[in-house]
Amino acid sequence: MAVDCSRSSAAVPDGVEHLLAGLPVVVLALGGPAGDALADTLDARLDDDVTLGAVQEAVQANPQAAVALAAHLRGHGHRSIGEGLVAESATYSLLQSGPEYERWRSHRLPPAASVEPGAEAVAVERTGNDLAVTLNRPDQRNAFNAAMRDGLLAALDVAMADPDVRVVLSGHGPAFCSGGDLTEFGTSADPATAHIVRLRRNVGLALAAIADRVEARVHGACVGAGVELPAFAHRVVAAPGTTFWLPEISMGLIPGAGGTVSIPGRIGRQRTLVCALLGQHLDAETALTWGLIDEIMTP
Repeated sequence: MAVDCSRSSAAVPDGVEHLLAGLPVVVLALGGPAGDALADTLDARLDDDVTLGAVQEAVQANPQAAVALAAHLRGHGHRSIGEGLVAESATYSLLQSGPEYERWRSHRLPPAASVEPGAEAVAVERTGNDLAVTLNRPDQRNAFNAAMRDGLLAALDVAMADPDVRVVLSGHGPAFCSGGDLTEFGTSADPATAHIVRLRRNVGLALAAIADRVEARVHGACVGAGVELPAFAHRVVAAPGTTFWLPEISMGLIPGAGGTVSIPGRIGRQRTLVCALLGQHLDAETALTWGLIDEIMTP
């Protein structure tokens, strides 16, 4: 649904927010000056760089995932971090049982399972109060898997136990993190079980708990979890040429590593929705302008 906001007043008409909360469509604002209350209330504001046709095409390709993300993001400002992560996981699990995700799975060739004998998925080194936590699957472009999740949680437990510890999160190899390891997609017993596991073993929640002591240093491709997890950190520094991408809608899903909480906290829910719907590849300069990162490293 597109709403012409070019002539809207500064106030939001009575009942609009209540109506929007349960509306099972993506509601787009067309026009309207910066700070326009009605346009800011809707799911996304289209600017000169994004056409209505492009958003319509993305929504039509995966309408369930698109509407689920829009509806979920409407509550961003009213939830705690923990509540947001629970809601995100529940929505993600629901979509894993849906036809769009199944279609995506059926049209891709399952990659061969990666084998890394003796390799630690996360390398940890402590020097005084500085804890270097490094994603360590360079041959898989640091694809996020269960071993990496568990390694990160173990490292973050050290920082949570000692309030003087400062964490620097980075990645070995050509990419900070290329997103979820596709060899593990669909390997859980069922979506409900996967939901419970995410609630018990949530890296985003652990990062948020010590965010003021975490600096993320990212480079290369930051995809899915590679965008979502660093966004929890108090400070994110990117190497020149770093790119950021949320591909989940095209898979019939929503971001599931905490991105519906962490990314809107940095760039707002409207930009988050458009980026996810269109699968936009953001460069470091755009990410800096929007606030997704805090600095671009000097070459």
